[in-house]
Amino acid sequence: MAEISPAVREKFDTLSADLRSVILERGEDLHTIHDLIRVLGDIVKEEGQ
Repeated sequence: MAEISPAVREKFDTLSADLRSVILERGEDLHTIHDLIRVLGDIVKEEGQ
């Protein structure tokens, strides 16, 4: 399961439950807001394929 740092948790918690689940299923740790943005970008790219 992914580790969400306290610095990112506030923003992460504003996402929809479905999106949070997708992010957690990926198993990538989110230490910075840039990590969160990168993962969200990856999800968008994958959905567009």
